[in-house]
Amino acid sequence: MHTSYQRLVASDVDFLADFLIDESWPFHGPAALDRDTVRRRVSGGYYDGDESRTFWIIVGGERVGLIRLFDLADVPEGGTPLFDLRVGAAHRSRGLGGQALTWLTAYLFTEFPDLRRIEGTTRQDNRAMRRTFLSSGYAKEAHYRQAWPDEQEHVHDAVGYAILRHDWLSGATTPPDWNDEQPAT
Repeated sequence: MHTSYQRLVASDVDFLADFLIDESWPFHGPAALDRDTVRRRVSGGYYDGDESRTFWIIVGGERVGLIRLFDLADVPEGGTPLFDLRVGAAHRSRGLGGQALTWLTAYLFTEFPDLRRIEGTTRQDNRAMRRTFLSSGYAKEAHYRQAWPDEQEHVHDAVGYAILRHDWLSGATTPPDWNDEQPAT
């Protein structure tokens, strides 16, 4: 089935609220959003403004996921955009996350010709997203120990990935040099 991406518009606020509130998001926080918070965020530019752009993932005419790109205002000065990628529970494990990551990577590198890199972070236990990063050409760059608390007050490690423009263009992934430190004397 064909996948497309459609930019969020202000009139989507109720559908957005339903999507965010009615779904289970085990690897996102905060889990307890309410309609007023979503409405405030839409009117305040959280989902679409100078700093951010949000797109629906559309499959067969149905909105099945959401991509929120943010920290975009800093890109012209050499900043690095981040993203939030969500696929509804009924549509997970079908490759949509990988398609969306490939799409958002191409979108950002095309939309911002001077952009050098894109970053994303996930919880250590989000194995599906970690595989998606690697299969999409992103390299693991960071491992933050006990950095991501969940709703049950467990603390998880967070793992950071990034893709460089030259890797995206070449189709090769250059990992960081993990052995660049001098021994302590």
